[in-house]
Amino acid sequence: MPSSLEKTRKHIAKKRNGEVNALHAKSRDSLRLHKAGVRDQRLEKLAAARSKKEQPIVDRVNFFQESLAEKDNQSLDIETIQSFIKRFIHQYDEEYDGLKKARRPGRPATAREDLLKLKIAALEKEYQTGFVIPNVMSAEHAKNLGKWEGSWAYLTTLPWIRVSSSGQVRSAEFPSKGIN
Repeated sequence: MPSSLEKTRKHIAKKRNGEVNALHAKSRDSLRLHKAGVRDQRLEKLAAARSKKEQPIVDRVNFFQESLAEKDNQSLDIETIQSFIKRFIHQYDEEYDGLKKARRPGRPATAREDLLKLKIAALEKEYQTGFVIPNVMSAEHAKNLGKWEGSWAYLTTLPWIRVSSSGQVRSAEFPSKGIN
């Protein structure tokens, strides 16, 4: 997709018979180019922020898609789902323990160690109240999750459930506001 800066540059070049590099600093055309460049930077910044917010959801779905592939994309029972959730929550334990052991006694925790500790605690708290995952309890929904190719738009079509540590399963909305 061409950016607004490229479109503006092309339009100005067309108007000036191919020369864009000979503009006065405060001319209308140079201000248009500057405005288009600022707009492109703003849009890139917004896209990066949106992608950063969406990444935990994509990572979670990717983990459950891979776990489902281990079971040949068959529907799962609640015990299997809970074991996958526990495996997802504790996937950072080895790295956290390694950072903890590598730290000298009496030294404060590193930023990465603190981040992992907070992430694990947040996931465990979410699991107590209800862990949001795509519905894989029926064969049709499991097959649909197996077809997911990584696009954000496809995630909205999947049905979602909330699984608590006590074994309760409730339907849930798509977590568009992010997870954690």
